[in-house]
Amino acid sequence: MMMKARILLGMLFTLVLFCLTISTTASPSIPAVFAFGDSTVDPGNNNGLTTIFRGNHAPYGRDFPGSIPSGRFSNGKLSTDYLVSILGIKDYLPAYLDASVSDAGLATGVSFGSGGSGLDEATATVNGVLSMESQLNNFDEAIRRIEMSFGKNRSEELVKNALFVISVGTNDVVFNLYGFTPFAFQRSASAYHDLLIQRLASFIQSLYDRGARKFGVAGLPPVGCLPLQMSIGSFMPSSHMLQRLCVDQQNIDSQAYNFKLQNLLSTLQNSLPHSKMVYFGIYDTMMDMITNPFKYGFQETLEGCCGTGLFEIGPLCVVGMPTCLDASKYIFWDSMHPTQAAYLAISNQYQQLLDQYLN
Repeated sequence: MMMKARILLGMLFTLVLFCLTISTTASPSIPAVFAFGDSTVDPGNNNGLTTIFRGNHAPYGRDFPGSIPSGRFSNGKLSTDYLVSILGIKDYLPAYLDASVSDAGLATGVSFGSGGSGLDEATATVNGVLSMESQLNNFDEAIRRIEMSFGKNRSEELVKNALFVISVGTNDVVFNLYGFTPFAFQRSASAYHDLLIQRLASFIQSLYDRGARKFGVAGLPPVGCLPLQMSIGSFMPSSHMLQRLCVDQQNIDSQAYNFKLQNLLSTLQNSLPHSKMVYFGIYDTMMDMITNPFKYGFQETLEGCCGTGLFEIGPLCVVGMPTCLDASKYIFWDSMHPTQAAYLAISNQYQQLLDQYLN
């Protein structure tokens, strides 16, 4: 009897060791991803907000699994969805405000992003969405939930090893620098960029103070090549009437901002001990798509898939509007947001940079 018990205990011990080994080898080096910013990382946080900036209606999400308009501002997945899948964490990065997210799901990451948000508080206020400060408050709430479920030590370790993705700034320049509202910024592009960089530095510092160490920060895209900006630009006095061309000055401004952003990240990495700052160069990737579309399988670069592709976005991209048959041939889904296919190309660049800088 004693011999059988010893054999059983030995087998049990071996099985436990085996399971622990499997668990260790399968565990990703980045255990969670937490995203902050605008519609480029919003998987549905705006769904319950009183704002026109929502993507929880058809035809949004038509190529998402189950053809569900989850609230993502695209026809399918976002780059952060692909990112967590590539990292081996889970299939999608859910919205923090999605009531179905469990504490266990929370511990592998969520997005706090809100479509229409920006680094400038005025951007979020005017658009009726979650400001960066509100997103930070939601993160604090999420960490309290994780601590209650898994303990303070595990929570701190999770935050230290997690990747913090920040993708924001486009709405600020579109609405407050190039916009036609009374809130349009009155200073130069350079001065406004300095303000945004200052706000971003403060936000990263706040996350660092909470224990975050790994950051992936996206630069501005070629704003002047967004279909909406090209449409508006075609009516400008200095343009060739009704010609669809990228707005060169806006692209120059985007590059100038990105240069300042890269300098900021370099400075922060040198000044914040044990931090890792990775710059996601969205500009170069998207410009390569626009100038070399066939390299990525794209055929249409100047218009979105939804409606005319010139102005439709959010509440203007709805059921009844004509849409392209194959969104994978388009860089843009609506007049501002990339398609699932474009986000996949962007996420591939994310992975290459993370391999280079974090490992």
